[in-house]
Amino acid sequence: MKIKIKTGDQVKVLAGDHKGSDGKVVKIFKSKYTAIVEGVNMVKKHNKPSSQNPKGGITEQEAPIHISNLSLLTSKGDTTRIGYRTIEGKKNRVALKSDEII
Repeated sequence: MKIKIKTGDQVKVLAGDHKGSDGKVVKIFKSKYTAIVEGVNMVKKHNKPSSQNPKGGITEQEAPIHISNLSLLTSKGDTTRIGYRTIEGKKNRVALKSDEII
């Protein structure tokens, strides 16, 4: 399965608890087909005390979302699928709904 979403893309969540929210892709884990989206799927993590963080405590961070639950957003804010076209000998990603180069 090919991952067509890249780091830095604006995406919208299609399924799950955070359905309808959108954000920027921060990191992609290719082996697990998941991505971390900025400000979406926040979870609380309990940290043990350490030398860097002597008190420990609870922090909030983003958890990964499966790629199949994400859809790329066009410049107008519509969800779209991604295709590829060769233009002047260079392979480009294209939004299939609006035919714009991403």
